[in-house]
Amino acid sequence: MNGEPEYAQEFVDVDGARLGVQVYPEPAGPPGAPMVLIWPAMGVRARYYRPFAAALRAAGLAVIVADLRGTGTSTPAPSRADRHGYTELAGDIGAVLAALKPRLDGRTRLLLGHSLGGQAALLHLAVHGGDDVHGLVLVAVGIPYWRAYPGLRGVGVLPYTQGIAATAALLGVWPGWGFGGRQARGVIRDWAPTARTGRFPQLDGTDTEAAVRAVRTPMLAVSVDDDQYTPHETMDHLCAKLTGAAVARERYTVAQPGGALDHFTWVRASAPLAGRIAPFAAGLPPR
Repeated sequence: MNGEPEYAQEFVDVDGARLGVQVYPEPAGPPGAPMVLIWPAMGVRARYYRPFAAALRAAGLAVIVADLRGTGTSTPAPSRADRHGYTELAGDIGAVLAALKPRLDGRTRLLLGHSLGGQAALLHLAVHGGDDVHGLVLVAVGIPYWRAYPGLRGVGVLPYTQGIAATAALLGVWPGWGFGGRQARGVIRDWAPTARTGRFPQLDGTDTEAAVRAVRTPMLAVSVDDDQYTPHETMDHLCAKLTGAAVARERYTVAQPGGALDHFTWVRASAPLAGRIAPFAAGLPPR
């Protein structure tokens, strides 16, 4: 694995699904280091984050990475029969936290979400409460609201996202044609309106916009230079909703790792970012 740390593959069963969880070895140093639980972007396998896990461990943090439902080692595979959406993705986070509770007790716990994983993590806190974690880190997460994109980019975002939604509704599943990997139609059904309206969808009758405003969990919100899907402005749009939380809003610039960045490649150049997350974790107040 090119010098990157090996991980132990585990599974958590929830609501007819099996969620793959990759547990990395404890970092060097005193026991009980803060634990970071990473939730990936749409269609991205957990194993893609191995370089980031290595950087976080080098910064003194323990790391677990979960595959989103229907991606990587997690099941069921998206199909016409599988209709899970944001409700299930947010609930899966609580299920994994509950399964990991024995090894998380007594240590600082952070959720870290990339793109869709960040939306799911935030919605978990909004709908289910934040008593099970101390902090949330959002990396390259944004509401892909077409009006939030700079210049003329938003003019293309609207028909593109709504075309994906129409295709998923017609076929009963999103085949992953050039975007996001194969996805359950429920995920696309809940994602597409955020691009059209700039708002989270209601989940099981819950006003998620109000629930997000009520979240009190401290957050570190990091947008990435040259992000082709969630540029800085879309993160700003999301952060404007977080009126109840203390949010450290930062940009990860190409000058920091000294190389190119985008929505995905920041993972391979993440040492400076890991170096910022470690003091954020250390500064979180006890619950």
